[in-house]
Amino acid sequence: MKISYEQAGVSIDNANAFVNAIKPLVKQTFNANVLGGIGSFSGAYKMPSHFKNPVILGATDGVGTKLRLAIDAKKYDTIGQDLVAMCVNDLICNFATPLFFLDYYASAKLEIEVAKNVLCGIVEGCKKAGCALIGGETAEMPGMYAQGDFDLAGFAVGMAEEEEIDRREFVKNGDILLALPSSGLHSNGYSLARKVLFESLKMNFEDKIGDEKLIDILLKPTRIYVKDFLKLKPYINALAHITGGGLVENLPRIFPQGIGCIIRKHHLNTPEIFYKIAEAVAENEMYKSFNMGVGMVLVVSAKNVSKVLENSDAFIIGEVVINEGVNLE
Repeated sequence: MKISYEQAGVSIDNANAFVNAIKPLVKQTFNANVLGGIGSFSGAYKMPSHFKNPVILGATDGVGTKLRLAIDAKKYDTIGQDLVAMCVNDLICNFATPLFFLDYYASAKLEIEVAKNVLCGIVEGCKKAGCALIGGETAEMPGMYAQGDFDLAGFAVGMAEEEEIDRREFVKNGDILLALPSSGLHSNGYSLARKVLFESLKMNFEDKIGDEKLIDILLKPTRIYVKDFLKLKPYINALAHITGGGLVENLPRIFPQGIGCIIRKHHLNTPEIFYKIAEAVAENEMYKSFNMGVGMVLVVSAKNVSKVLENSDAFIIGEVVINEGVNLE
């Protein structure tokens, strides 16, 4: 008896059905620069014409073990926004405007409704970021993943003016640090958070912190800061996306040699979930592992602080000083 590809665990018909199901969703992200549609061998995007010295930038990421929680909770509609956010929030730190996005979805067996829910989140993320979803890959890989598991990766491409990419030269002693709040843990530190919350503290998904269920807090999608960046760009000297490594490790990436900063911890609007995790984690470890309520840090000249505060939900957390590293007070 001959063996088919489907008997080996891979259904081409299922994959085709998924592509047809998502076409109307993906089209919602298209703009005038998208050439063609879904289904070709690659996605095509026309180069924007308003850049003087254009440079293309790329960013790629996943969502880490936050995905484990989404799978265990069978809540798939927000994890796609996390995927987009982790990529486009990196691009804007080099003053790049996101243009388009691609995704990679791999599973043991493609479950169309699950994948469609994930895709809805990706579409929502792309709409928030103002970028087009021009392609992706869906792979069935029996033997590589456990039944019901899947993995995600995302790829974003943006464009910036060449002279604007490296922000370190724009950061000066006396600049003010402003924070744009995070929506929660975003997509970092989940291996530690899961160990603390579910193993050490013996909590479950339905337990509440304040008025919210723990699982809803943990799966709150990562905030996308693209529109904030585009609105505030004239007033910003530099930006730092606060991901793995927290404030302590991400801020030095935008400082020139000999420059550091002071962060005043009591100025941070830290959500309750971080204090719950801190019941079993040392403070220095918390600041290295989590964003502590800060999703994006803006370095702003003192004269421009009022403009940023008036046009966003930013708040002051510290200042740039002649020093090395991040000093938490």
